[in-house]
Amino acid sequence: MVLETYLAYLLACIVVLIIPGPTIMLVVSCSLTQGKRAALPLAFGVGLGDMVALAASMAGLGALLATSASMFTVLKWIGAVYLIYLGIKTWRSNPELGGAMARMQHTSRRANVFRAFAVTATNPKSIAFFCAFLPQFINQAAPIQPQILILGTTFVVLAVINAALYALLAVKVRHAVANPRAMKIVNRVGGSALIGAGVLTAALRRA
Repeated sequence: MVLETYLAYLLACIVVLIIPGPTIMLVVSCSLTQGKRAALPLAFGVGLGDMVALAASMAGLGALLATSASMFTVLKWIGAVYLIYLGIKTWRSNPELGGAMARMQHTSRRANVFRAFAVTATNPKSIAFFCAFLPQFINQAAPIQPQILILGTTFVVLAVINAALYALLAVKVRHAVANPRAMKIVNRVGGSALIGAGVLTAALRRA
C-alpha cells in the first residue's frame, strides 16, 4: 500500500467518523448524564463494536446483509429497539446533581462498554459500510490480509479517538449546565436524540 492511498483513506475515515450517527448520539447522551467517568468505557465499547463489525464484514456477513432482506431486518430492529429503550430510559431518568456531581445516576463502566458495543456492532450500516469502503483502498496486486489489518486497525483507533473526543466535549457542556433543571432538559434532549436515532435505524433501507 502506497503512502498516498493510506493518507486518502485516513482523511476519508476522519470525514466519515466526524458525522454523528447513532453511536455518537449514545456516547454524547451518556456522557452528558454521567460525566467524565463514562467517556473511556463508552469509547472502548465503540472500538469493540467496530472490531466486531469489521470482522463480520471481512467474514462475509456484509455480503449476506446486502443480499438477505431478513438478515438485514433482524439486525436493524435489534439495534433500533435497543436505541429506543436507552432513549426512554434517559428521558425518564432524574438527575441527582444537587450538592455533589459525584452523586449522579450510577451506571457501571461495564454497562457503558456494553451499551456502546451493542449499538455499534448491531448497526447493519456499519457492516455494509466496511464492505463497501475498505475494498476501495486495497491494492489487489499486493497481499490482501496485511492491508485489511492496517486499514481496519486504523479505522477502529480513529473511531475510539472520535468517540472519546465527543464524550469529553459533552462532559465540558455538562459542567456548564450542572444544575438539576438544566440536566433534566439535557436528559430529555439526549433521550429524544437516542429515540430519534432508533427510529432512523428502523427506517434504514437496503441500498
